[in-house]
Amino acid sequence: MQIQINTDHHIEGHETLIAWASDEVTSALSRHSGHITRVEVHLSDANGHKGGQSDKRCAMEARVEGRPPLAVTNNADNLHQAVTGAAEKLNRLIESSLARASRPVPEPLPE
Repeated sequence: MQIQINTDHHIEGHETLIAWASDEVTSALSRHSGHITRVEVHLSDANGHKGGQSDKRCAMEARVEGRPPLAVTNNADNLHQAVTGAAEKLNRLIESSLARASRPVPEPLPE
């Protein structure tokens, strides 16, 4: 599973942040890592230097083998909460998507 971290111009994408975010995503999605080829993480700060509540945003998109991309977003007061929340949302979305795909297709009723 390849993980790509992107930041906007208000967030300093230093190695510590990138390593932590990558570890958080890897940990949250570890159960499905065999099905995921790539995860893109986009971190942004809506208010820039002004601050504010829930102004940090994390958008994640997962590429799951044989499926269209799955995407989630999460807003929070800080980047750690934003990344953790988005990773949890993405994990639940992947779980439900894979569960739906594994259900047998009902046969049509006889006429």
